[in-house]
Amino acid sequence: MNKDILGSAVLDYQNGNYSEDIKTYSTLEEEDSIPVPYLFRNYKQMPALEKEALKRCKGNILDIGCGAGSHSLYLQEQGHLVTALDYSPAAVETCKLRGLKQVMLSDILEVKNQKYDTLLMLMNGIGIVGKLNKIDAFLKHLKSLLKSNGQILLDSSDIIYMYEEDEDGGYWIPEDQDYYGEVTFVMEYKGHKSDPLPWLYIDFNTLQRAAHANNLSCELVYEGAHFDYLAKLTFLES
Repeated sequence: MNKDILGSAVLDYQNGNYSEDIKTYSTLEEEDSIPVPYLFRNYKQMPALEKEALKRCKGNILDIGCGAGSHSLYLQEQGHLVTALDYSPAAVETCKLRGLKQVMLSDILEVKNQKYDTLLMLMNGIGIVGKLNKIDAFLKHLKSLLKSNGQILLDSSDIIYMYEEDEDGGYWIPEDQDYYGEVTFVMEYKGHKSDPLPWLYIDFNTLQRAAHANNLSCELVYEGAHFDYLAKLTFLES
């Protein structure tokens, strides 16, 4: 399994070997789970936020962190030119088995000399940044992959609600934490555990400030029912 926890789970499901879900442990919750069948949802089963994002996709699309490939598969079925990208070999194999024509095994930071009309990052895809202090370098790299009229579509959540609130309306944030949206995850599947994975949940105002600092506009295009949102980033007009 070689620490490829999510990839191993989706490949098992694709091959008819589904027997359990992925357990997750984080610095916010002791234990939770990722239902593997949910990663194979069709368009009708997707939340409204994801449907809105898919509706806004255009041109040559790169689906970053595609997982089992459900978003890419829908876009391909609609006639879009889409490349499904993931750094999990088993997830990439799953995408190929599901019929995706363009699949790329790579870390997004290793993708160079390509230009896209849409960079898609769903299921809190921006989380791969890990730490807020890495957001500037990450956005700079994404800009290098965008055509002049291109867009970045990403969703995230403001997880301040998960922290204890005091009498004055403030929140108790651990002193050793640089930003409250920085979380560390460990995933477990069939007795195998991943290495600790730093993951970033970024509130919209912080994302917008980071975008503007990198000469990108940041538009709030959809707000979900539970502190989640969809944002569109484009080049600032000069």
